[in-house]
Amino acid sequence: MAGIIPSFRKCLVIGLSSSLLALPALAAEKVCAQGNCESSWKNATQADIKAATDLGEDYKTFLQSARTELSTVIEAVKLLKRNGFVEWHGERIKAGKRYYRVNRDRALFVMIGGRNSIETGVRIAVSHIDSPRIELKGRPLQKKEGFAMFQTNYHGGLKPWQWTNIPLALLGRVDKKNGETVQISIGLNPDEPVFIIPGLSPHIARSQRAAKGADIVPYESLDPIVASGPDGDIDVVDRVLAYLKDTYNIEAADLVSAELALVPAMPPRDIGFDRRLIAAYGQDDKVSAYTSLVAAINSKNLPQTSIIFLADNEETGSGNVTGAKSTALTDLIGEMLYAEVGDKYRQPMLTKALRASKALSADVNPGVNPMKPSAWELSNAPRLGYGVNIKRYGRGFNANSEFIAWTRAALDTGNVPWQTTTYKVGVGGGGTLGGFIAYHNIDTIDFGVPVLSIHTPYAISDKMDVLALSRAFQVFLEYSR
Repeated sequence: MAGIIPSFRKCLVIGLSSSLLALPALAAEKVCAQGNCESSWKNATQADIKAATDLGEDYKTFLQSARTELSTVIEAVKLLKRNGFVEWHGERIKAGKRYYRVNRDRALFVMIGGRNSIETGVRIAVSHIDSPRIELKGRPLQKKEGFAMFQTNYHGGLKPWQWTNIPLALLGRVDKKNGETVQISIGLNPDEPVFIIPGLSPHIARSQRAAKGADIVPYESLDPIVASGPDGDIDVVDRVLAYLKDTYNIEAADLVSAELALVPAMPPRDIGFDRRLIAAYGQDDKVSAYTSLVAAINSKNLPQTSIIFLADNEETGSGNVTGAKSTALTDLIGEMLYAEVGDKYRQPMLTKALRASKALSADVNPGVNPMKPSAWELSNAPRLGYGVNIKRYGRGFNANSEFIAWTRAALDTGNVPWQTTTYKVGVGGGGTLGGFIAYHNIDTIDFGVPVLSIHTPYAISDKMDVLALSRAFQVFLEYSR
């Protein structure tokens, strides 16, 4: 951070000099209130550029397969195993030992032993691994104008018109009565078919052009084509059912106990001549999930036992047994504490440990968009390439000031570029996962990185921010004060 101090002071000098009447003439993007005042690319070393580029390639590879919470857990466990993590079975977690625990295939905990007792608190980094998508209904198949189509619902906040006329992949699992699980993945490989929700051509869409956004494509109409026309006397829906039987040995009734999602099939790609940005589906919030895993792998000599928590269902309220509202996290900490102290364990030990813990709740937020910068009050707005952003929601949603100061010290000690984020008054929310973690009397701070086009089929992140987020997680785990 030493390299940005002169710019910071320059901003303050400009703000205090001459006449206050001159302040309105300053361009908002010249104002630098705190944190990183310049793009990280401006003074990046060749080593930083290489690190950001290399991490970006690994991140894109991860995103290619990690499209849903189910596939993200699978890919995360593969990554952890390659780096020496083993499944936890309740043994005492000693300093430096590395474990993971899968929660019902849809959420994941990663644990790393620290120097101090769990009674003195733990460090927690939480993010979510579900993303807005389209899901199949329990009886999805229907015939419509000669086409076989899937009836669907939606998961998370999305703009339905953005999901027409793009290639969709079908991912998930079908659980049968006999206990067998059938994995489904169609559309991610170039030689596989995709599914498309057909939109109207402009020649016959005049009524759509006059409609309000929410009415252009109703949510109930997000139904993709899965087959076309009969085969002799075999109806198109019967053809689909026969295909499912022949290929996967599943029947129509098995779809009642299925979790099948339609997600954008486009591969992650670099953006621009300089290739500094990444376009990919699901960066909300797999950018935090992936970089927290990288930080766990790279971290060393931790002062406190640390937990990486990849949660499910954030986009729909963090419910169910795999969401952050469940007791899975505190149950795990209780088990870890019991493994350490044995029969001396008492419930007040757990409440004391929670009170002494620190949590980082990470999630993306919209960055300043060149298409509509006025969506932000720009002197408090997050910009791509400027590093991680500490979220200052206000209205009682902020971390306490001493924890924010602790976080600033940690980031500055690790030379991690950071900025702050505050929405326009009355616009935006107050975080999601952070509130559920703080409910357990754990000091919690919200931060993440800015991303463009959140909740669309193809969001945009900056490779230097991805690197900064990974380093921020690692500093959070390693910082000793």
